[in-house]
Amino acid sequence: MAEHRTMQRDALLDAARSLLSEGGTEALTFPALAERTGLARSSVYEYFRSRAAVVEELCAVDFPVWAAEVEAAMERSATPEGKIEAYVRQQLALVGDRRHRAVVAISAGELDAGAREKIRAAHGGLIAMVVEALMTLGHEQPRLTAMLLQGVVDAAVRRIELGAAEEPDRITEAAVTMALRGVQG
Repeated sequence: MAEHRTMQRDALLDAARSLLSEGGTEALTFPALAERTGLARSSVYEYFRSRAAVVEELCAVDFPVWAAEVEAAMERSATPEGKIEAYVRQQLALVGDRRHRAVVAISAGELDAGAREKIRAAHGGLIAMVVEALMTLGHEQPRLTAMLLQGVVDAAVRRIELGAAEEPDRITEAAVTMALRGVQG
């Protein structure tokens, strides 16, 4: 029975990812979750008491996975510049991934404190790694620079997701160039 419940919970989370990546937070409704999973709407409420609870659970499950992939890419690089480049490239490489699209949709939506805290914790580890790389480069304001660097990444993510005129590869290269020139201060 416990295994069955875990499978249903996973199916609901997977349906939530799809709905979020297709239509943003507005698309994430209990009737839509019920329809996608073939569960009765009342069953959805047995697993999650609200949309916010679904979002919070997705943050707890998906953000750490996503952050670990970016972290692993950064750790493969020996130089601080390489770490910063990996930070930008890996986030943009994950744009097509449904987990990442769901994460972006969640970030853009209205979040309750619990979900915001989980996102901040996952992002915090990444930002800390960037701050460390920037300190190695001798930056005066590594924390501020790290936040601005994430702004460049977020803008590139949005540009790729919009299906902008430029190819995703060109957007990635432009973001990497901007990041590396920018962090040289």
